[in-house]
Amino acid sequence: MRIVLIGAPGSGKGTQAKKLVSRYGVPQISTGDLLRAAVAAETPLGLQAKAAMDAGQLVSDQIVLDMIEERMAEPDTKKGFILDGFPRNIPQAQALDTMLIKLGRPLEAAILIDVDFDLLIQRIAGRRTCSSCGQMYNIYTSPPKMDGLCDVCGGKLHHRADDNEDTITNRLRVYEAQTAPLINYYKSQGKQYIVDGAGDIDEILQRLRNIIDTLPTHESLESASKTARFEQTIQEMVEKVETKLTPDTQATPVANKETRTMTAKKKATRKKATAKKSVAKKKITKKAAVKKKAAKKKVVKKRVAVKKAAAKKKKVVKKKAAVKKKVVKKKAAAKKKVAKKASPKEKPVKKKAAGKAPTKKKTPTKKKGAKKKAAARKKR
Repeated sequence: MRIVLIGAPGSGKGTQAKKLVSRYGVPQISTGDLLRAAVAAETPLGLQAKAAMDAGQLVSDQIVLDMIEERMAEPDTKKGFILDGFPRNIPQAQALDTMLIKLGRPLEAAILIDVDFDLLIQRIAGRRTCSSCGQMYNIYTSPPKMDGLCDVCGGKLHHRADDNEDTITNRLRVYEAQTAPLINYYKSQGKQYIVDGAGDIDEILQRLRNIIDTLPTHESLESASKTARFEQTIQEMVEKVETKLTPDTQATPVANKETRTMTAKKKATRKKATAKKSVAKKKITKKAAVKKKAAKKKVVKKRVAVKKAAAKKKKVVKKKAAVKKKVVKKKAAAKKKVAKKASPKEKPVKKKAAGKAPTKKKTPTKKKGAKKKAAARKKR
């Protein structure tokens, strides 16, 4: 796997590069890290870079390329590498291609992590880095558990002075003017891929893996590289022969025969290489299409399953709520019934007037008897 990650500042190149390193076991080659290490170690290239920086100048592309070439000589790059932060413009890309072809290790893909500029501003402005272990956080999207402290080592989190909105906007303008044209450069080589950089870190990683896993194998690339080198050798030989021939010699049948033989060989080789390349490309395209279709089916299936699970869960929750409500109602009704039985209604009792004896109502018969008695007394 030999790839370069392209993207604006804050697009997540560094974060994704680290994830890919642990997944594929190839090193991340960051030009910023190389420069810092070379300056700290005071290597010949590091001293040259330090001299340029002390003079307030940019480190030349040649110094950076020499550092990358030195890094490529280390054994851990045999399986491949992930370039991060270089190239940033077309001249750098061309110089890098020349160097990698010379080493027989051309790039397999240039992957652009595409992110909307408004989201980039939020990402960069909220970016915090651990000063001890280099772990990165974002106060908006992935904040640390404790404010200002690293979750991994407990180190202090650092906020870069140039991570402010004005500086970020300016850096994005520079990126758009210089780095964005690289997309067309790699597109013309058939190596350009674009990944949506919005969303969860693991989602973006999966998108990158979908591309990397469908890249051509090292064997097919090495074969194509050998064919290209063989063609170049033939071409050089033809040019040498043509240069050595004088006008008189060119007219001789022997010279014409030799030239014709070389041209015929060159054409035959080119034809074979083109046919091989075409077959390999068709196979890769077919394989990629099948994988893409399978991945799409898987995503659709997953979405359907998630929707069904959500609907089922909602139904269960609703049913539970209804049952709970019914139970509560029943309990309330039972409580009310028990309370009603426990305290029966009492009939209101009339209060007796204080100090007065209860008087009995006189019936009409008794009144008449009393009158008669009174009349008898008078007669006597």
